[in-house]
Amino acid sequence: MSPTRLYRTILIALPLLHFLLHVGFGIGRGAPDLLAVGLLLLARELRMGPAAGVGFVLGLLEDSFSLLAFGANTLTCTLLGIVGSRSRELFVGETLLFLISYLFFGTWLRSVLHWVLAGEEVRRDAGVTLLVHAPVDAAYAAGVGVALLLATGAWRRDPSS
Repeated sequence: MSPTRLYRTILIALPLLHFLLHVGFGIGRGAPDLLAVGLLLLARELRMGPAAGVGFVLGLLEDSFSLLAFGANTLTCTLLGIVGSRSRELFVGETLLFLISYLFFGTWLRSVLHWVLAGEEVRRDAGVTLLVHAPVDAAYAAGVGVALLLATGAWRRDPSS
């Protein structure tokens, strides 16, 4: 299987695995945010319009399981798709350090945006949520995302191979 095809397969599988872990198995916060990881990796390969569209669809799917903050995930994932797509123009290179930091800060940004957009009845304490839970969740998701890409061979150090 070619690296590009393997990469695309993983990018499709990550959101499916996210919903399976969070909803199917009911793990909830104990599972990594593979939706954000998949969206960030896919958005980096797409133009801004399609990346925003993919973010919109994934956010809408995530919002279908939300009772109190409907729309917050849709807008958050749409914005994350736009930012992820634009990051290709700002940051050139695909080093392992970049991949780790890109996934960490992108997942953390998703948590921050969702907290801002969720509304008063859903929000928890800002300090604990944004400075404790969000970075830990982002590190967890980035670690799992990078480990998955390395284990499957979808990420390669040499772009010419």
